[in-house]
Amino acid sequence: MSTPLRGGVAGSGDPSSDRDATGRARRRSRVSRDAPRRAEPLRCCGNVGGHEVERKPSPPGEMDPALAPMEVSPLQLAEMILVQVGPGEAFTVPPDGGNFQYITGPVPLPMLPHSGTMAPPVFLPPSYVPQVMEDNSMCKLLVLPHAVEFLPSLGPPPVPHLAHYPLPQAALLPHSHMYPAEMHPHYLHHIHTVPVYSSTEQDPMCQTVATPSLKLQEPMSRRLKDRPLSIANTVSARPSHAPDQSYCKGAHPSLHNGHSKPPTNPDLSARPPKHNTLSGQTSVSSPLDSKSIGADGELRRMGELLSSVCKPTVSSLTCRSAVLSWRPAGADKHTLRHTPPPFCYELALSQSAAEGDFRPVYQGTDTTYTISKLRPATQYYVRVCAASDSVKGTSSEVVCFTTLCAPPDPPKAPRLLLRTKNSLGIEWKCPKDNGSKILAYLLECSEGKQENFREAYCGSLKQFKLHRLTPSTKYTFRVAARNQLGVSAFSEVLTCCTAGCAPPPPAPPRLRAAGVSWLSLEWSAPCGPPSRDTFTHLLEMEEGPDFKPQHVGQELSYTVKNLQRCTAYHFRVLVANSEGCSQPSAVVKYWTCADPPTCPSRLRLHSPPLSHSIHTIWDAPEDDGGSPISHYVLELSHTDDAWEAVYTGLQTEYVCEGLDPGPLYKVRVYCQNRGGQSQVSEILSVRTAPVHPGPCRALRVSDTATNSEIPLSWEAPVQDGGSAVCVYAVEMAAPSGVARAHLFEGPELCFTARALQPAATYRFWVRAGNQAGWGPWSEACEASTAAGSPGKCGPPKLTVTGPASLQASWEEPVCNASEVCEFRLEWGEQRDALSVVSCGPSTSHVLTDLRPATEYFCRIQAINNAGIGPVGDMAVATTLPSVPAVVEGVEEMRVTTSPSPTQIALQWKEPCCHGAEILGYNIDLGEQLPLSVGKTSQYLVDRLQPNTTYRVRVQAVNSVGAGPLSSILKVRTAPLPPNPPMLECTVLGPHTLKLRWGEGSSRAQLTRGTLYSLHMQDGGDRMPCVYRGPCHSFKLQRLREGTEYCFCIQAIRGAGTGPLSPLYRFCTARSPPPQLKAPKIELVDWNEYTVTWETLQPMRGDFIIYTLQLLRGKEAEQVYCGPAASYTWHGTPAGSDWRVRVCAGRQRPHGTALWGQYSLSTAMENAEKQQDARPVGILHGHCRKSWTITDELFAFLVLLAFGIVAILFAALIQYFLLNKD
Repeated sequence: MSTPLRGGVAGSGDPSSDRDATGRARRRSRVSRDAPRRAEPLRCCGNVGGHEVERKPSPPGEMDPALAPMEVSPLQLAEMILVQVGPGEAFTVPPDGGNFQYITGPVPLPMLPHSGTMAPPVFLPPSYVPQVMEDNSMCKLLVLPHAVEFLPSLGPPPVPHLAHYPLPQAALLPHSHMYPAEMHPHYLHHIHTVPVYSSTEQDPMCQTVATPSLKLQEPMSRRLKDRPLSIANTVSARPSHAPDQSYCKGAHPSLHNGHSKPPTNPDLSARPPKHNTLSGQTSVSSPLDSKSIGADGELRRMGELLSSVCKPTVSSLTCRSAVLSWRPAGADKHTLRHTPPPFCYELALSQSAAEGDFRPVYQGTDTTYTISKLRPATQYYVRVCAASDSVKGTSSEVVCFTTLCAPPDPPKAPRLLLRTKNSLGIEWKCPKDNGSKILAYLLECSEGKQENFREAYCGSLKQFKLHRLTPSTKYTFRVAARNQLGVSAFSEVLTCCTAGCAPPPPAPPRLRAAGVSWLSLEWSAPCGPPSRDTFTHLLEMEEGPDFKPQHVGQELSYTVKNLQRCTAYHFRVLVANSEGCSQPSAVVKYWTCADPPTCPSRLRLHSPPLSHSIHTIWDAPEDDGGSPISHYVLELSHTDDAWEAVYTGLQTEYVCEGLDPGPLYKVRVYCQNRGGQSQVSEILSVRTAPVHPGPCRALRVSDTATNSEIPLSWEAPVQDGGSAVCVYAVEMAAPSGVARAHLFEGPELCFTARALQPAATYRFWVRAGNQAGWGPWSEACEASTAAGSPGKCGPPKLTVTGPASLQASWEEPVCNASEVCEFRLEWGEQRDALSVVSCGPSTSHVLTDLRPATEYFCRIQAINNAGIGPVGDMAVATTLPSVPAVVEGVEEMRVTTSPSPTQIALQWKEPCCHGAEILGYNIDLGEQLPLSVGKTSQYLVDRLQPNTTYRVRVQAVNSVGAGPLSSILKVRTAPLPPNPPMLECTVLGPHTLKLRWGEGSSRAQLTRGTLYSLHMQDGGDRMPCVYRGPCHSFKLQRLREGTEYCFCIQAIRGAGTGPLSPLYRFCTARSPPPQLKAPKIELVDWNEYTVTWETLQPMRGDFIIYTLQLLRGKEAEQVYCGPAASYTWHGTPAGSDWRVRVCAGRQRPHGTALWGQYSLSTAMENAEKQQDARPVGILHGHCRKSWTITDELFAFLVLLAFGIVAILFAALIQYFLLNKD
């Protein structure tokens, strides 16, 4: 709890108060320096209402991890610095030099100066929160303002106790969005903005972030209650113009010290003014509206209900948890029938019971909560508060409870004190006892791995020395604590090793592998008894007069790199462990390898290549690799992957013999020394000189010889002479002579000798040629031709025997030493598309089934045992003409106009005339005689019976005769079109006419699918169609009144369109006048009335007359009939409740009138009442006129009423539906 320390105003604008405060600070500093140093906890003091309030921090110690409180160590009081806070929220710090320093928050204040003295207590305002942080071994006090957002645009309100304090500069006012550069980012989350909650939102206590303004109500109210009486009266005696501090929707929060002041407690804001017994003053409040007073009363009752929550009860207490339960708020004020409404509860926990040390651990609607993760044997303080919507009640009484004791916490890992060859000294620190004194410690030891632990010590001491251990051995230790409640868990393990002896000298290193610039060495571990200690090996190499280390490690091998080639090096090895280093081993000498030489250069020919040898030469390599060349190797290849060594020696030239002429050879050379083999030189490609090819092989007849051709083939020579054969030559000798004739020259291995004589013998020779020249001729080959095929036949003789037949005959051709055994007759209508129609030894043939008057082509081909002879000459013949062919495609022709019931339109395709022009056609209709028509492909047959089926056939006629009849076509004539129906007018109106047709027997005759076309005559002689469809009635609109119209109708069916009906004349009626408005009645004089009504314009030349009636009940009396628009009469009718109405009529020229509807009636006041009312109006000087509602005013009133109802419905939907969501 916050308690007042001393009186006085710390932030007033009086200079004397600043001097007094400075003087008090200096006096306290001197007293603190003269007093003996003693440990005192840090105190944070604030200035509230001109009084310094001290808040004692929590006792030092580790707190609950769920609460995460600020842990402050005890500090030595060296000097005291007073930080004064004015209305601008500025800190005033007087340092040792005496110059005042103004600091605006948030700012870190040093707690430990460079001189090493401890920091003094710091006095803070109530809206600031101190936090201790440690940075680079220096403790700092981080001062942060409260989460209320500062609005710089609003000026600070007048404060009674600081009324004469001058306003500070704007630069000294702290801003909620400005932080110093040295402030750590993870401290910025403590500064929040103020969330605004309306009365319709959900309870903020049930959310993750609570309202900061509600959390400040309880500390502020308690500080106001704990003030002295004089200060409280000063605060309560505010001027009447001070703004209202009640928390309501839409109210602007007041400012305090440059920050937005949160809404105050509803209990304090709604409290009535109290009378100050000491000063005799009474606080005066401004008048409020009745709605504001009701809202404040509701808030006050809600605050009292929320503040009635009972303190929590602790049950099921253990060392780590506790169950807290409490009664709901308002449970005492409700009966069993009325359960208390559900509220949201906040449960706060603390370890010091200080006001700012409570931390919320639960927020929800349940009244029971289990707190876990508590520390054993620790005293806790707990309280609960309730909230509903934006109202939060005060906290309940604080309940204190202490958790049960528990076994100790696990100790920290033990530490090694001393180490020898046979002993180890171990110590450890005391862990937390958790409320019960530690009785003993258990130390366990394990040799080697962390398993099979055995007990080494059990007692109350915190250190122990183990003896009789093995040298150079690794041991593992762990420790546990025990009290009356049990044994704690074991600590983390400690691994250490006992001391040992220095190792003996090792064996000299051995050469594992050698390279041009590296040597790979290996060595063995030192000899002696086995040890568990780790050995470190040191490899040294001689460089100049001394040995220098090359490798240090636990490995038993190493490769020394970056050495020179063909150089000797000296090495030795040393071994070291934790006890020392051994003597060096014996020195050994090893050589690096030589580098392979470079490849020989300039491999070339010494002379041009011959047919069977080549002479090569090359130069020595530029670098021999540090070792002389031992020999050269010359390799030869005539393929891509097969190389053969043909020379090995020290000479740099060589002649390769025994080569084949013509192929391409590849030559390369490399050298070798002690370091290895060099790279091969560049490849030299050489081709030997070619020679003439050898004779060709196997000259023979490749296929069957014909009577004029012999096909020949041969094989390439075995020896091509080193160059590919590119050409062959063939010669032939005829049987009658000895001279040879040249037949062929080319690269092919086959040839066909043509234009030879049948059954003759010929001799042939062949030879090959390449780049070097021609080779020898092959051996002669004899071959004979076969017998010849027949010769060419002459044109056959064609004799026409009729329109569809003719006879062909021919003569036998030359047989060529073989008799003709068969003749082929080819026949067709086209010269290029002939087909074989006859095969046989006969020399004549008769052709039938031909087309009349058609030209045909014919030719003969002879065949014997030797083959088929050439095709003979072509012969042409034409058959005789005949009657036309059958007429095809006979069908009924579709016409665009409606078909006639007595006509049929036919069309067909013109048939083939068969050599004689078609003269006409005969149409056969069945029972009637055929109808002859001219040369046409379509014809209209008339004079037929309607709706009758006919079987139609057509035949063509030419000069030879009539052709066959076509296939039968069934055609049916169309039926007769329908007659027009009767037309009549069923409904007659001024602007409409409804016509109907098809009544009586005429409608019954009409079939389904009939359409009707209604025509109306316009101003001229045109009869446009006004309707076309299947209906039997039609209504014409937008017609003139009193006008005669002419109509006619016709029926349309599939058979065609029927004739138009005679003209029908119908006249529209005349429209009556419209209904008039209610007449107006005026009292002209005593017992004299004037009735007026609206006038109408003449309608189409007809005058308008009016009739005025006087009504009483169901009785009606006509008082006027004429063209005037007003009427005046004298005399008051007997009785009362008389009404007047008017009606307009249309006067026709022949004397009759067409009357409209009567208007609404108007009530007529009694003359006696009007007489009695007239003097009263004269006495008052007013002439009261009757006010009538016009149509415009009536429409406006209806629209206004509809708008008001719509707004009310929208408000109800907003209140009942949207707010609930």
